[in-house]
Amino acid sequence: MLAADGMAIVGEAADGAKAVALTRELAPDVVVIDLKMPNTSGIDAIRQIAATSPNVRLVALTVSADEADAIQALGAGACSYLLKDMRPDRLVSAIRLAAGGHAVLSREVMRELVAHVRADNHATTRAMSDEFALSERELEVLRLIVGGADNAAIGRELSLSKHTVKQHVTNIFEKLSVQSRVQAAVYAVRNGLA
Repeated sequence: MLAADGMAIVGEAADGAKAVALTRELAPDVVVIDLKMPNTSGIDAIRQIAATSPNVRLVALTVSADEADAIQALGAGACSYLLKDMRPDRLVSAIRLAAGGHAVLSREVMRELVAHVRADNHATTRAMSDEFALSERELEVLRLIVGGADNAAIGRELSLSKHTVKQHVTNIFEKLSVQSRVQAAVYAVRNGLA
């Protein structure tokens, strides 16, 4: 599926230890890794790859929508957390986004993480100064991000072009001083914006 979409598959590993070794040897742009593997777990492999190959983008691909697994994988160094039951075209798109430096989470996982942040949020709400104030449209986009919508879904919901959505997301990241959709969603929840 990935090769048919123009991606070069440079290696495959049956366990975490082999994935770590192949990553060192082949220096791929992206490593797609399962969490449940023999010998070295996916989490341990992610942690080792992130430590030894910091420029590699790590994508966890798993059956687990459990927030604890997602938090562990992201904490270990994964930039994306995707579920195996996602549509093939979305999977390919998510891996391309990861390769381009974006963090991508399955909608179900994003919802779980946002719910977790809301439930555990005891932080003081930080008032946004004028320099960080978001426009009404940016707030709409941010709320859809919190809901797990990708750029295409945001465009459909708000009747915006792909380019316009991308620009709004970029503006939100800059204004909130965040680098990923996950960080933007957490910021929004903690500060009462969504």
